[in-house]
Formats: sequence, structure tokens, C-alpha cells
Amino acid sequence: MLNDVKNILIVGVGGQGTLLASKLMGKCFLDKGFDVKVSEVHGMSQRGGSVVTYVRYGTEVFSPVIDKGESDMIIAFEELEAARWLPYLKKNGTIIVNRQEINPMPVIMGTATYPEDIIGKLRATVEKVISVDALSIAVECGNVKAANTVLLGVAARVLGFGQDIWLKAIETTVPAKTVELNKKAFLSGYNHEQ
Repeated sequence: MLNDVKNILIVGVGGQGTLLASKLMGKCFLDKGFDVKVSEVHGMSQRGGSVVTYVRYGTEVFSPVIDKGESDMIIAFEELEAARWLPYLKKNGTIIVNRQEINPMPVIMGTATYPEDIIGKLRATVEKVISVDALSIAVECGNVKAANTVLLGVAARVLGFGQDIWLKAIETTVPAKTVELNKKAFLSGYNHEQ
């Protein structure tokens, strides 16, 4: 089937754990028997720059690249990154947005201002917007760094795969000392009211 390939963009800022999230997602899709292509594009990630990962899965995936207007889902770890990558979302796609604002360099330097009400603007143009305070949930789970796994849990529920395959991927992918934290964060995201 030619049209069974699904496209997911994971976008954020360097240091937010987008690459680990894409690795977990890719492992889960492989374990489900899909052909998977993952492509990581690093911006100035060490300096808080934009980081994007393309995740494509289906019966047969030929390229890891997602073009504008082709993404079924965008998982945005930061609000401005959600707005920046919005042109890649399909008309009926879903965008999951972490309610976090990280000032880019122009805002830090005072040459620009952070846009107001990004989530409101997203809701005005996209039918399926899921807004999540992943940082607060991660703190409740024990570590702010688990926000990426919270967002992954939200995405997993939308994608419709059961929890078990994701929890298994966490067990075999994250460092052993963080397995329980990441499982808790994932389940908190999975069970988050959407």
C-alpha cells in the first residue's frame, strides 16, 4: 500500500530530549513490525537552537525526509518551535505542544520579542491542537528532564498503540537508572486529559 506511510516531526530546542524521543519512537515502530526511517537535523543545538527529527513509518519507507504539508503529527517541545514548523503539518494533522517558552537569541539580545499567544494562534488554524504542561508533569514525576517522555506518552495515546510496546522500548533504550522515572512520565503523558 503506497499511502500507508505516516510522518511525524519532533521539534524543539537543543537539550530538551527530542533526539531520545525520536529514538524511542523509532524503536517502538520497529518493534511493531514497521519499516522506519529517522532523520535528525541539528541546528545550533548546543546553543539552544532549533532541533528537528523526522520519523516516518509504514509498510515500506523510501526516504527519511518529510516535506511541507506532509506531517501527520508534530510534537513540539516548545511553543515557538510549534509555530516555526507548522507549515509541515497536513491539513488534518495533529500538533502536540509543550507549554514552554524558550527565548531564542534575538529575544535574549533584545532585537525581537517572543510572540504572544502562540497556542491560541495554532488553535485558530489547526483543528487538532493538544496543549500540555509537560514540564510540570515531569516535575511531579521526579525530574524536569522527563518532559520529553511525557510528550511521547501523549503522542502514543493519539497514535493508538497500546502502552506495553512503548514501556518496553523505554526499558531497552534509556539509561537503567532512569527507566522507572521515564515509565512514570510516559504513563502520566499517556493518561493526560486531552
